[in-house]
Amino acid sequence: MAQATKFPKEARLLTTVEAAQVLGIAPATLSVWRCTRRQEIPFVKVGRLARYRLSDLENWLAARTVGGASE
Repeated sequence: MAQATKFPKEARLLTTVEAAQVLGIAPATLSVWRCTRRQEIPFVKVGRLARYRLSDLENWLAARTVGGASE
């Protein structure tokens, strides 16, 4: 019997609902952004499903961060 490969937690693919929770938005908003390309949030196509890497979401948020301690 083959043993399942363990992936690091940060490599796990998130559902639209999980990704929307990370971003603090409604899942429907994330779906609209994906379909209309209003926001270029990277996603992975798994068949007909869209999945998100946590690292991609964190990078997307970091690129949109305004202000901070240095300002």
